[in-house]
Amino acid sequence: MGDSPRVIPPAHPAFGGRLPLASLLLLLLAAGVQAGEWDLDRLMERLAQNPGGRVDFTEKTYMSILDLPVEGSGELVYIPPDRLEKRTVEPRPEVASLQGGELTLERGGQRRTLRLDEYPEAAAFVESIRGTLAGDRAALERTYRLRLEGGEDDWTLVLEPQGLRLSAVVRRIEIRGGGAEVRRIEILQPDGDRSVMELGPPQGPRTPP
Repeated sequence: MGDSPRVIPPAHPAFGGRLPLASLLLLLLAAGVQAGEWDLDRLMERLAQNPGGRVDFTEKTYMSILDLPVEGSGELVYIPPDRLEKRTVEPRPEVASLQGGELTLERGGQRRTLRLDEYPEAAAFVESIRGTLAGDRAALERTYRLRLEGGEDDWTLVLEPQGLRLSAVVRRIEIRGGGAEVRRIEILQPDGDRSVMELGPPQGPRTPP
């Protein structure tokens, strides 16, 4: 077995041409802290600064009883702090509007409004999307365990339900993005069915009606 390689600290004039090993370790630790600054708090800060806007979306829903996915497309609108609209064009026009604690559904000339506090499972689901767009970590953690993967330019936020009732409906939600943009939302159900929504680039803020 050969001799172990010698560690030669870099030159530094303040220490007679050598930087003490302890100082070198501190510098390395500091560099590691800077490199690891991207975390869940930083992501939420970036998302909370989002001015809102609209994006085109395409959506595919995969169900075990169907050979091919059900495809849809339309526009998603977010108006801070709490208004979210999903305007579906294909396969048939419909609008789902969320504001405060109410969800309004419009389809085929029919309109129905639901109070989310009467449907806790539905509330937890829609709040996962609104809470992420708003950068509201506290709201998300009331219902989900959060895990952040990846770096600032390509991250994935994983939401796993904490309660048994919601776990029976949603196994996991994976939200992927870069910087302050959400680009993909995938919802996985316990039975293996799933839906994937791909979001286009932001198209600017929209004034509420």
